Amino acid sequence: MIIYPAIDVLDGRVVRLAKGDFNAVTDYGGDPVAAAEAWRDAGAEWVHMVDLSGARDGARRQHDLVAAVAATGLKVQTGGGVRSEADVEAILEAGAARAVVGSKAVADPQSVIGWIGRFGAETIAAAFDVRLEGGAVYPTVKGWTERSDRTLLELLADYKLAGLAHALVTDVERDGMMEGPNMALYADLATVRPDMGWQASGGVSGLEDVKALKAAGLAGVIIGRALFEKKLDLKDALSC
Repeated sequence: MIIYPAIDVLDGRVVRLAKGDFNAVTDYGGDPVAAAEAWRDAGAEWVHMVDLSGARDGARRQHDLVAAVAATGLKVQTGGGVRSEADVEAILEAGAARAVVGSKAVADPQSVIGWIGRFGAETIAAAFDVRLEGGAVYPTVKGWTERSDRTLLELLADYKLAGLAHALVTDVERDGMMEGPNMALYADLATVRPDMGWQASGGVSGLEDVKALKAAGLAGVIIGRALFEKKLDLKDALSC
């Protein structure tokens, strides 16, 4: 299982949002590259970086920052406001190893399938922010304010033949809260679609969560707030 330390960047500063709320921001400082270097020095090989400015307004692109973080030697998985093939191309050209596609992956699967065909399955990850309703898992869009009419598994059926290999899933009720990941959700996904490289995102509060996700068969886990607030030591997470 790959550990992805998370760096969420808003207007050039490292932050975390509680449940994706731009009015609930915790500021961790103004040097994303220094944060990335700290994760690298602790032994990380990957970093998960989110351009919250791009996600918020769709116009800002932090490609220079992507290039600077990639120059540290880390493999960069990054997204935030990715809405077009040109966005994916620019992210990869900036030095990222993988572009993360969020709302577009829910609203327009056929376009994303085309991007997988052009750039390759290893360079694209779909990000699904989900809510659980009536025992079903539904992706959300537009800042988690609307949910898809289709369940996550129905949506994934579109991608099965297209070769989507990587997907990160966030239970929006747990993101940034350090209340523990939704283990039942992740275990179900790993069981129902073992062909996917699932990444758990949101809620990790300590080392036991990391161990449980590994045991459940997850391919990766994205950890942000728990690392910045020293609830979890990255070296310990990597060692397990």
